[in-house]
Amino acid sequence: MTTAVLSRAADLIERENHYGAHNYKPLDVVLTRGEGVHVWDVDGKRYLDCLSAYSAVNQGHCHPRIIGALTEQAQRLTLTSRAFRNDQLPAFLEELCTLTNSHMALPMNSGAEAVESALKTVRKWGYEVKGVPADRAEIIVCSENFHGRTLAIVGFSSDDQTRAGFGPFTPGFRMVPYGDVAAFEAAITPNTVGFLVEPIQGEAGVVIPPAGYFTRVRELCTAHNVVLILDEIQTGFGRTGKLLAEEHEGIEADLTLVGKALAGGVYPVSAVLSNAQVLGVLKPGDHGSTFGGNPLACAVARMALKVLVDEGMVENSAVMGARLKATLASIRHPAVKEVRGRGLMLAVELHPQAGGARPVVEALAARGLLAKDTHDHTIRISPPLVLTAGEADWIAEQVQAALPPT
Repeated sequence: MTTAVLSRAADLIERENHYGAHNYKPLDVVLTRGEGVHVWDVDGKRYLDCLSAYSAVNQGHCHPRIIGALTEQAQRLTLTSRAFRNDQLPAFLEELCTLTNSHMALPMNSGAEAVESALKTVRKWGYEVKGVPADRAEIIVCSENFHGRTLAIVGFSSDDQTRAGFGPFTPGFRMVPYGDVAAFEAAITPNTVGFLVEPIQGEAGVVIPPAGYFTRVRELCTAHNVVLILDEIQTGFGRTGKLLAEEHEGIEADLTLVGKALAGGVYPVSAVLSNAQVLGVLKPGDHGSTFGGNPLACAVARMALKVLVDEGMVENSAVMGARLKATLASIRHPAVKEVRGRGLMLAVELHPQAGGARPVVEALAARGLLAKDTHDHTIRISPPLVLTAGEADWIAEQVQAALPPT
C-alpha cells in the first residue's frame, strides 16, 4: 500500500516535469489538501506551512468563510468584464479604501499587474500633472528588488538570472541601494516621477531598512513632488504585524500596491490604492483588465478582508511573530548568522560556510515543516497569521533540529 501511494507522488512529479515548463525547482512534496496552517501531501503526511504561498494565505488555507463566499458568488455571477457594472465591485472598493485609508482603488488580478498599472499611472501623472517632458519620466527603484516577472519589471532587477536572455529592456528606471537615503536623494532629478520600493524586501531575504529610512523617504518625495509607491503585495494585510507595513514608521504612500492575501489565497486579486490626484489621471480607455474587478474576485476579497479584521489576525501576527522571532533568536548554533523580521515575516540567515539553506529546508520538510530557501543562505519563515503559540514554538524546535550537525 505504501509503495502504491509513493508511486502516485512520483508519477505526478514525472508528469509535471514532462509537460510543464521547467521555470521552477520546487521541493518534491505533492500537496493535495490544506486547512489553517497545515497542508497534506498525497501520501497523507501533514506539514505546517511556513511559506503561506509567499504570504497569499495569511488567513490560513481554505478559510471556511472565504470558501463560502466563493461558492455562493460562483453560483450567481462570476464575470461581466468591465464593459458592464456588477453589484460586488462598489462594495469591494468602498471596504478596501475605508480599511486602508485610501481615496480610490484600481482592481487588477496579479501582483505584477498591479506594479505595471502603477508604473503606467505614475508616468502619466508625471506628464500631465508634474509637467515632465514627454517620454523623459524616470522612476527610481532599489537594488535587490522583487516586483514581479514581466518584461518591464525584470528590466530594472539587479538579479542577473532574472534579466539574462530577456533584453532589450524598458528605459526610464534608476537603481539605488536599498535603505540608503543619501543615494535616493542624489538620484532625484526634475524628471523623477516615482520611487517604487518594498517596505521590507521579501525575496531578497526579509531585508529591513534602517530605522527612520521611510520617514526621510516620505519627506524627500513630498519635497521633490515624487510619487512614493510602496509595494505591499507581500507585506500587506497583517504579515508584518500591522495592516500595512508603512504603519511601522507612521507614513502613508501615494500609491500602495496590494495583492496575494487580499483574497486569502483563494483567488487572484490585486489592487493599486491611491490618493485621487494620482489615479485620477486615468480616463476610460487608458487601462483595463477583462478579469479585474470581476464579481467573483470582489466577493472573495471582501470576505478575506472581513475575516482578517473580525478574527484579529493582524494583532495575532504581531504577538506570535514576536514570540517566534525571540525563540528563533535564542537558538545557539554556529550555522546561524542572524534572525530578523517583523510580525510573521521572518528569516534565518546562515553563515556561508554552513553549507547553504536548501539542505536545511529539505530537512525541515522531512520533519513536517515547509519553508523556502532564498539567496542561497537564508530560510524564509512566514506561516499563516492564524498561528498559535504552540505551533510557533514547534516551528522553532524544528528549525533547531534541522540545522547541520556541529
